[in-house]
Amino acid sequence: MSFLYFLEGLRNPVLDAVFSFITLFGEETLFMVIGMVFFWCVNKYEGYYLLSTGFVGTMINQFLKMCFRIPRPWVKDPNFTIVESAREAATGYSFPSGHTQTSVGLFGGIARWNKNNIMRIIGIVLCVLVPLSRMYLGVHTPADVGVSIVVAAILIFALHPVFKRAEKSPKVMYAFLFSMTAIMIAYTIFINLWQFPADADPHNLESAIKNGYTLLGCAFGFLVVYTVDLKWTKFDTKAVWWAQLIKAGGGLLIVLLVKEGLKAPLGAIFDENTVARCIRYFLMVVAGGALWPMTFKWFAKLGQDKGNI
Repeated sequence: MSFLYFLEGLRNPVLDAVFSFITLFGEETLFMVIGMVFFWCVNKYEGYYLLSTGFVGTMINQFLKMCFRIPRPWVKDPNFTIVESAREAATGYSFPSGHTQTSVGLFGGIARWNKNNIMRIIGIVLCVLVPLSRMYLGVHTPADVGVSIVVAAILIFALHPVFKRAEKSPKVMYAFLFSMTAIMIAYTIFINLWQFPADADPHNLESAIKNGYTLLGCAFGFLVVYTVDLKWTKFDTKAVWWAQLIKAGGGLLIVLLVKEGLKAPLGAIFDENTVARCIRYFLMVVAGGALWPMTFKWFAKLGQDKGNI
């Protein structure tokens, strides 16, 4: 807590605003958007890499949260204050940091995959600033962010050669996808059946269960997406720059429509926190990863005489 008190002493309205903005780069929504855009418009295997690193990292993060059940810094020490604007998003147990896990996995993955020095520098800087923002805002301790950084770094360097090999070997890709799906199944069974202590926070447990079914739906979706692309679509990410904008915007709109449009009907049939959530995220992944790319051959033909990006 001593380091957090040191940062608390540095707070002022300008730094509060700066770090409140920086911490947004650790949001799950931004991670999903960037991951999907890379999948559609940059390199599909880099997209698989970034999204998979995030999915597995989130599962590990949720598992550790429920195993250790460590409260937030201001709960452990009532004399400690936080930047109030950060309180709303700082839900659940403190250890380890979800924002740190997401941001380091995403931007560290981009830095690891790409040889462009500018992209690497930006990625590394964000890997430092987002964890720092979580501590400056007072919502996480150094232990919270430190463990998340280590977990994310392990995933970044362990999965990078897997996806580099998967570009040329469907067997490697399938081995990873089936392994990831098996891990998600195991986590979902664990989080539903394990008898947690009576003092376990019910809201945290509910969130962990929801995330389990979300990740499980995404894992099954990846299997379908990869198979469809391998056997039929074989899409290319290249297109002229303005076609790339349409691809990205159209894809995000389709995913959003599936996410919101199916929430009520599936929730009326199944439990929204379990089966309905799994099905909904499965369909989101399939719509964005298998169906939408079927249009990419048409996008690739647009403006061919003006060059591709």
